Amino acid sequence: QVQLVESGGGLVQAGGSLRLSCAAAGSIFSINAMGWYRQAPGKQRELVASITKGGTINYADSVKGRFTVSRDNAKNAMYLQMNSLKPEDTAVYYCNADIDGLFYWGQGTQVTVSS
Repeated sequence: QVQLVESGGGLVQAGGSLRLSCAAAGSIFSINAMGWYRQAPGKQRELVASITKGGTINYADSVKGRFTVSRDNAKNAMYLQMNSLKPEDTAVYYCNADIDGLFYWGQGTQVTVSS
């Protein structure tokens, strides 16, 4: 059974930083694309950043220049460094991964940015 586990969320003041981690565990042959999504109250889940196995990266316009996604293929892990956080970044952040052709979601981690 495959699981994705996020960590690193919390409460931070505007302008601060947080680093999210996502670790995949279980019987895994290959992890292809991975991504971070977020969902704010009353809004649809949206893509924040994605990274392929080969390292191709895509960011939402709203986070470009502030967030950095990376992954460690040897550890089956992905990270999201979030700098210059804004109140509008407040949301539950979810990890998503294409693992052996199936898509998995983590349980989510809350990020709250106070003004």
